[in-house]
Parts: sequence; structure tokens; C-alpha cells
Amino acid sequence: MKKVFITARLPGNSVELLKREFHVDVFPEERPATRNELLKGAKDAHGLITMLFDKVDRILIDSCQKLCVISNCAVGTENIDIPYATKKRIFVTNTPGVLTETTADLAWALILSVSRRVVEGDTFVRDGKFIGWRPSLLLGVNVYGKTLGIYGMGRIGTAVSRRAKGFDMQVIYHNRRRNEEVEREIRAKYVDFPTLLRESDFLVITAPLNEESRGRFGIEEFRKMKRTAVIVNVGRGQIIKEKELAFALKEGIIWGAGLDVYEREPIVEEGLLNLKNAVLIPHLGSATEETRTKMADIAIENVILALSGNIPKNLVNPKVLRENKKS
Repeated sequence: MKKVFITARLPGNSVELLKREFHVDVFPEERPATRNELLKGAKDAHGLITMLFDKVDRILIDSCQKLCVISNCAVGTENIDIPYATKKRIFVTNTPGVLTETTADLAWALILSVSRRVVEGDTFVRDGKFIGWRPSLLLGVNVYGKTLGIYGMGRIGTAVSRRAKGFDMQVIYHNRRRNEEVEREIRAKYVDFPTLLRESDFLVITAPLNEESRGRFGIEEFRKMKRTAVIVNVGRGQIIKEKELAFALKEGIIWGAGLDVYEREPIVEEGLLNLKNAVLIPHLGSATEETRTKMADIAIENVILALSGNIPKNLVNPKVLRENKKS
């Protein structure tokens, strides 16, 4: 019987479906597997279901002589050496589309939490400090009628922008290339990067991680933003230089930040931890029961298709089909 190793417990009932056809091992701890645990669990596996925090490199791939498919339970695949997996004729899949709206909801949760100081207010009440309304108590910044900037106008960026209609916001964006469809749909305006920095009241990062976006936001960029600006990151943590963000927030160079992802995740820059104008949450972008269950369903379906001799639906490396034809 073919073996499937899953690196984390998944919600829903699809794992039971997988067990009907394959021998399934699930990493039991509520933490990421260590390197040795990952290598040990993956050994002799025909299929792997991995998370974004699992490093699937050449060493791991070479240790899995029977491996046919790597199914990443995430949209991103930067944790996987895709060219090497392709060379080894291994399918690589992901779970696109399903988490778009859920992540966009969370981006707005951060926008509102930072701008209206929701977390501070909650702590204030719980600590027994609320003794009555005062005109100057926990003043925030308005969202309605402001300018929303999007860095990375893909599926999630578009979904975030669509929600801005209810706040009567002007939407501007910067992307590798213009997205004329979203310009027509929500009247978003394409701008160059300096204009995005200069004009955004709320700047939301939804871009993937690549050589252009890595470290794109640092102290030089923050200095070009409005002092009243709020930056929100639901894309990839490595797009923001966290130490420089902490300095910018502490010195009032920008007004606030909301982060769901981190530069050295799960480690968070220490300088951010004591700042009241930073809202920090633990990578919750897709964290609803409905969405995470759907992601698990898709990841498992991809494995079942691949190990049953079929082409999985969410193939990230279609070049593998040519490699397989060569054999």
C-alpha cells in the first residue's frame, strides 16, 4: 500500500477518505516538525502533504525515493524546490483560489483594528481603566473616504479592493503589470511605486514573494509615506524589513501597522512586540473553519489523483508532464 505523510493535522474528514486507499501517517504534534522529524516521517512516502513552513529541498526530495507528489496546503510554494522536484518527475500542487475572500476579510480586520485602536481598547477595558467616555480617549484615524493602496493586485488584492467600495475609498495599486480588469471593475488606478507610497492612507501588501518584492519595504520607503499612514501585510513576511518597521512605528514616521505574516516566522521582531500601534496576529489569513477545511480537501484530492495515476488539478509545475513523457 502506498504511503502518504501529512506534516500537520488537518481539519475536516478528507483524511479518512485518504486512509481508505493509502497508508497515512500524520505528524501528531501541534508545532512544525523538526528537520529530523520531517525527514523521518517522509521517508518511503509516495505522497507528501506539506505546509508553508516545511522546507522541501533537494535533501528531503532525495531522501524520498518513492515520492510522486508534493501537495502543499497553501497557495504559496516558496518552501519547495520546484525545479528539482520537476527534474525528479514529482508533481507539485497547491490550493489556490479558496482562501482569497477569507484573507481579504482579514486584511480589513487589520485595517480597522489598527485605525480604530481596537486591540488597545479591548485591553483598556479588560484592565479596568475605562471609567467613562472622554473626548480624547484612544483617538484613531478615519477609514471612510481615504485612499487605499494595494501592493500586488492579484486575486487577494482585488478582493481587498472590492471591499473598499463600501468605505467610498479611492483605490490605487502597484503591480508588475497593469490589471485592466480590476481597473474597470472597481475603478482602481495603476500608479508607480513612489506614488503608491506617497498617496496611500492605508497600504495593503498582498504580493507574492519574489526577488522584486523581497525586502521592498524598509525605512526609506516608510519615510516616503504619510505620517498618518497604516501599512498592513497579509502577503509574505519577508516583503517588510521588520526591524526598520519597528523603528518607523516607534518614531512616528508612519502611524500604524497590522501584520499577519513575519520576516522570520514564527519569530517576530522584538521591537514590534511592545508597540501599541502594531497589531500582530499569528498567520490567520485563511483561518476560518470553512476555508481551512476546503484547503485540506483540495490538498488531499491532489494526492489521490496523483497516486491514482491521474494529473492533479492544481499542478504548479506542468513541465513535469514533459519530463514524465521522456521516461
